[in-house]
Amino acid sequence: MNMKDRWRFVRRNMKRSKSRIFMTVLATAMGVTFLIVLASVGFGLHKSLAKDILESRSVTQLQIGGMEVDGKYQPITDKEIEELEKKDGMKAVTRRINLQQTPLFQLDQYEGSVQTVMAHFPSEIDAGLELSEGRLPEKENEIIVGHDFVKTLVSSEQQETEDIYGEDGMLKKEFQYDGEVIGKELKMTVMQTVDGEQKEHTIPLIITGITEKPARDWMMDQTVFISDSILKEVEAFTKTARGMITQPDMQGIEEPKGYDEVRGYAHNMEEVSDISEQLKDQGYLVYSAADELKSMDVVFTIAKAGLIFIGTIAIIIASIGIYNTMTMAVTERTPDIGIMKALGAHPKKIKQIFLLESGYIGILGAVVGIAVAYLISFLVNLFLPVIVENAFDEQLPEGFQFSAIPWSLIAISVAICLLVTIVSGLKPAKRATKIDVLKAMRREI
Repeated sequence: MNMKDRWRFVRRNMKRSKSRIFMTVLATAMGVTFLIVLASVGFGLHKSLAKDILESRSVTQLQIGGMEVDGKYQPITDKEIEELEKKDGMKAVTRRINLQQTPLFQLDQYEGSVQTVMAHFPSEIDAGLELSEGRLPEKENEIIVGHDFVKTLVSSEQQETEDIYGEDGMLKKEFQYDGEVIGKELKMTVMQTVDGEQKEHTIPLIITGITEKPARDWMMDQTVFISDSILKEVEAFTKTARGMITQPDMQGIEEPKGYDEVRGYAHNMEEVSDISEQLKDQGYLVYSAADELKSMDVVFTIAKAGLIFIGTIAIIIASIGIYNTMTMAVTERTPDIGIMKALGAHPKKIKQIFLLESGYIGILGAVVGIAVAYLISFLVNLFLPVIVENAFDEQLPEGFQFSAIPWSLIAISVAICLLVTIVSGLKPAKRATKIDVLKAMRREI
């Protein structure tokens, strides 16, 4: 008896008990559906959170907070920057210094106060700084501004007007500056207290570019990026490091040293972990998105394994029906088994026929279960975010998925389903091989 004959025998006998086979396939499909949908929640949340991390910061980025020397914190200076740039796999090292006061900026008849940062533009270019408009500074008095800088500018005539800010605390659009800013002169006014009196110093600047919009919609970039020469001019006026405003109670306070923000960028994600480990061994305080992803991967791998295990229980429960179906099949087909044995069919071939039937039931159940699982996953991702946002009044990130079904989950589910169904049919199949030919011909077991 070849495979084609065995398959024909299975199909013919399954048609005799359509109702029982249908209910068995349905139970198996429900088990597969439960397994996939349950595990898909773990896959979906993992995918969404990983995407959220990767969009909010570069995966090749390392945040270097400073060094720990003899138990004391030491900021990073140019000496350490040179060492960091020589590291194998290091693409760029950016460094920034925050101005220790919030200057007043004036553009035409509009003005506003925002955070000001001294950036090293050559390293920012190497790190992949992108602009939505304009170009990078080329002269000492040229600057770039954050994507949302203009949203902070208010007309001097409207500053005393009530209700110019919305419920979110942001300036309403009709009161915002709506002209071009590229190539415009921006006046930066800094202050210092001299003999109890406030002095002002205005520095004319030229806006040459606007940074790219932040990856996440709720993030705002209102920063003004100045050069080292502009920072030195501010320090020359204030006579303090970083333009710090002198207060009566600040006498004797040590001036800050080093850089406020240092970030390293590796050529690829694979090199991030190696560089991070090397820097940590040297006493650097390092953090990277890769570290967070690694920790999150471990947690979600455990969670997904647990969900798959729970889902497998549903298939095991469905296997009881498969065992019952196959036992009934052996009982009903006793005469057929007797005839096959009388004609010289090997017990191994008879066993394979019943294992083939149980496996076929498992495949049918898996196919139906996968189709239903995809439908449920689609509906969950379509309606559940709306329900959550309306119920908790929280805006979920764009593209957030509660459920995701990768091919690996499909493969795992099918493998588990086939394994369970074949094991369920193993004992009835073995029983079929032990049927006595004479008793079988008399329709007795």
